[in-house]
Amino acid sequence: QMQLEESGGGSVQAGGSLRLSCAASGYTYNTKCMGWFRQAPGKEREGVATIYTGTNSTYYCDSVKGRFTISQDSAKNTVTLQMNSLKPEDSAMYYCAAHYGYCNSRPHSYVFGYWGQGTQVTVSS
Repeated sequence: QMQLEESGGGSVQAGGSLRLSCAASGYTYNTKCMGWFRQAPGKEREGVATIYTGTNSTYYCDSVKGRFTISQDSAKNTVTLQMNSLKPEDSAMYYCAAHYGYCNSRPHSYVFGYWGQGTQVTVSS
């Protein structure tokens, strides 16, 4: 059973940066789809970025392209989301998620069987 633990959330002013990390532990396979979702109050959970650990192929939702970067450290079994030029609309609870298999062209939360507890990101204007 794989466990995911996020770290790195916090509060920042608009234009600032934050770095989220997700560490996978327990019984894991090397190749999997890992990603970040976010959910703001009153809104649906949104897939922000994914990475397929086998090939490093990535996906970003349109609203974060050019500002966020997802990467992996396979030796440490961690995935990082570097968030730059943050905007108030990026404020949300961010969740790390994973599933065994290829990443879909657009992530759907119901596909991901493993989830972290979430970390809050707040961007003030």
